[in-house]
Amino acid sequence: MPGTAHDVAARRAARAAPPGGATLVEEEPGRLVRLSGRLDVHTVPEVRTALHAAVDRGSGPLVVSVEGVVLADATALGVLVGAHRRAQRAGRELVLRDVPLPALRLVRVTRLHRVLHVEDGQHVEDGVRPAVARLHPRAQNRRVEASSTPRRAS
Repeated sequence: MPGTAHDVAARRAARAAPPGGATLVEEEPGRLVRLSGRLDVHTVPEVRTALHAAVDRGSGPLVVSVEGVVLADATALGVLVGAHRRAQRAGRELVLRDVPLPALRLVRVTRLHRVLHVEDGQHVEDGVRPAVARLHPRAQNRRVEASSTPRRAS
């Protein structure tokens, strides 16, 4: 699981991302959308509109490939959650595919992996507990050490 070096790399990538904004291409109308670029407060309105249109246009799961996305702020997560909720109201499911490691870490740290369906060869439900345990290895080790070592009476 990524550590501090990956957090620093994610922040650098967010700052270095081209200011041109995000690009959303609907490869299969209402079924498959590719999202790339910097997703922040300046680009979210257009992305939100396009995602909502894709949800309204199709049926079944809507797959959003986010391989080239840099999540630069909280509004990026908000637009994904909003699209997820809209899809649920329409009887659909929003599936995130090809999530970059820094974005996946952000989704897990914010606990949105419990809400959003992330597809990377595993479903979110299958990876929730191991992912959370790997995010906090020191806390996990302390519990194991404390429970396995008997204390001596003084």
